Amino acid sequence: MSRTPARPLASDMDESQFERVLNNIARLALVFIGVAVLLVMLQLGQVFLAPVTLAVVVGLMFGPVADRVEGWGVPPALSAAVVVLLLLGVIFSFAVLFAVPLSEWVARAPLIWSKLQGQLANFREPLQAISDFQSQVGEVLGSGSAMAVTVEDGSTVTSVAMLAPAMLAQGLIFLASLYFFVATRDHIRISVLSLCVTRRMRWRTAHVFRDVEQKVSRFLLSITMINFCVGCAVTLAMWIIGMPSPLLWGAMAAVLNYIPYVGQGIMILVLVAVGLGTQTNIEQIVLPALCYMGINFVEGQIVTPHFIGRTLTLNPFIIFLSITFWLWAWGPVGGLIAVPTLLIATSIISHALPSKPVTPKRPVRRTRGMTARQELLANAAQAIKEQKQEEEADPRKKERLAPPEGTAPTGVEPA
Repeated sequence: MSRTPARPLASDMDESQFERVLNNIARLALVFIGVAVLLVMLQLGQVFLAPVTLAVVVGLMFGPVADRVEGWGVPPALSAAVVVLLLLGVIFSFAVLFAVPLSEWVARAPLIWSKLQGQLANFREPLQAISDFQSQVGEVLGSGSAMAVTVEDGSTVTSVAMLAPAMLAQGLIFLASLYFFVATRDHIRISVLSLCVTRRMRWRTAHVFRDVEQKVSRFLLSITMINFCVGCAVTLAMWIIGMPSPLLWGAMAAVLNYIPYVGQGIMILVLVAVGLGTQTNIEQIVLPALCYMGINFVEGQIVTPHFIGRTLTLNPFIIFLSITFWLWAWGPVGGLIAVPTLLIATSIISHALPSKPVTPKRPVRRTRGMTARQELLANAAQAIKEQKQEEEADPRKKERLAPPEGTAPTGVEPA
């Protein structure tokens, strides 16, 4: 009678639980080091990476324009030049249109600042009380010195002169990157597809390119039209209430609306500051900000969901995290590319790691007292229950999903 040879033990059984924990910690440490190095590289490479990334995003938006021009028999190099010249024409037109009102407000800035100081003088007593409280806390904790805040006066002309070369270099990098990306976008796609070794990988990569171009282009073009309408509405509202330079505030509202949440907050602060510096009555001070908030509410709750649709709707918390991260990394440029880069990332993840929706075969019917959240959770629970019943009914699937022998959490074979 021949004996069946014993099956060799798995490598996991040769390791103790402590060694497994150490291996997991080592993997997590490598991931943490990689993320830290990536963050440092984003900070150090801001001068180069920020304009190049912005050029790619703008190139994806103007991709349909270049395709239309190339459809008329124009070569890609010339169509890319048309896109760059079109963008420069739009920027130059805005600069010429708003140079005069902007210069007027810059000239009035010292007067507005002096009026703001007069308005803020009303808060001197509460601030003094806070300072006295801080001094008392410092004495109790053993520190006799109060916190001092000093503001160094620097020359604005010197700061602008120092920043001008860097801004000019980033502008040139942006224009050059935009031209070469639009001119060679098809070659880039073919080169990436040629690196895919399997047919399935090539198919997924091609779908990633398609979804990225469609989503980013559709999102940016739709947002551009919506922001233009927001700018027109803000201009009209500021003109009706008698706000000076209504075109300037409309243009500022349209540009800042590209940065969700943060841009709206900046616009409200600017309007409140201008109201404090130019008006005396509380109603006239807050009226411009209230008008803008009403227009922005209609745009955010009605117009944008209707035109963009549910396919491009992202989690507001994820959008906020993306905006704060890119603002920290690259400043205003990061705020402009935050949502497009999030759309690119979701397209890549959805094709690289496809997921199945949690929908049951027999959906739960929504009753009169059931909310949308309760219906969603009930359907998810029903889907999990149906999956468990299928596993119990099919012994082979249950055996395939069961963990291998000897891989219990304690490393000991169960009795």
